[in-house]
Amino acid sequence: MKPKLRDVYLAKIKTLNEKVWEGRVNNPTITSWLGNFTGRVTSKGTEQLHALYLLSQFMYFGSRQMRELIRVLYRDLFRYPIIEAVRRRNRDTTDIALIERQFERRLRSTRFLGVGNPSESGCHLLYYYRQMNSLPRDLFIHGHQIFRGRRGSQKLRLNLPKVRHYVFIDDFCGSGETGVDCAKLLVGDLKDLDSSVRVDYHSIFGCKHGLERIREERVFDSVETVVELDETFKCFGRKSRYFISVPTGVRKADVKKLCTTYGKVACSDAPLGFGDCQLLLAFHHNTPDNTLPIFWAGENDSPTWHPIFPRYQKLFFSWKP
Repeated sequence: MKPKLRDVYLAKIKTLNEKVWEGRVNNPTITSWLGNFTGRVTSKGTEQLHALYLLSQFMYFGSRQMRELIRVLYRDLFRYPIIEAVRRRNRDTTDIALIERQFERRLRSTRFLGVGNPSESGCHLLYYYRQMNSLPRDLFIHGHQIFRGRRGSQKLRLNLPKVRHYVFIDDFCGSGETGVDCAKLLVGDLKDLDSSVRVDYHSIFGCKHGLERIREERVFDSVETVVELDETFKCFGRKSRYFISVPTGVRKADVKKLCTTYGKVACSDAPLGFGDCQLLLAFHHNTPDNTLPIFWAGENDSPTWHPIFPRYQKLFFSWKP
């Protein structure tokens, strides 16, 4: 006798929770989350089955995986390209002492910065970036330390004229909006003062269309990521990887209708995720708002919605005179 589809999904979810998800999705959490689906679209049982199918496809990167990816972020996007350039300039030398000496010189003239507000994930990442790659503390600065003088004035100058390379670090690029804001608020002024200074944007994860949006600004010298999420990661996209081979009774159109309907309850502004990214993705430290809101929405989004991978929202004060 074949096991019921619900039991198959729950068994896979149980394994993922034990091996990958750091024990964050236990049975009470699943039960609470499934309680969100009450029969608005089709039968309650079918809705919950479709929700479990999506959950069984969910990608989660825990603390250990994120730390290793941070190591790769530095090694593959910063260290290795510089070493390759050193070797090319020196006739493909294999002289390790020479390579390391020139790399250290380049490193000393580099500063690493987080993307966004100092309290946000890009800046939070810098601590682990320094720790995992054994980097000196003085190589890390805040955005305001790039300049001396008032922004927008003729007296604006570079505060660190000996720095020839700035690297902006981010954990995730979704729609590209944060990277574009960074380009407009900081990098444009920096390049206006000295166009020969190299400025790079490096992220651990990046949606292909978001990265392209940042590149279109033509301000960063390079925009790179460790893990590029192409259009196959868009849950209900034409090339979605999640509906290539599915069990009987699971149809992409039906599941999309479910997520759209309940997404409007969970997060009315972006029922399929910010920028319509439609991702099934979360990290140890947070869940991007580009992920389907049915997974992450909480009391700040909808008082009645119970998340399974909660998102810690950005809250802003509303100043009144």
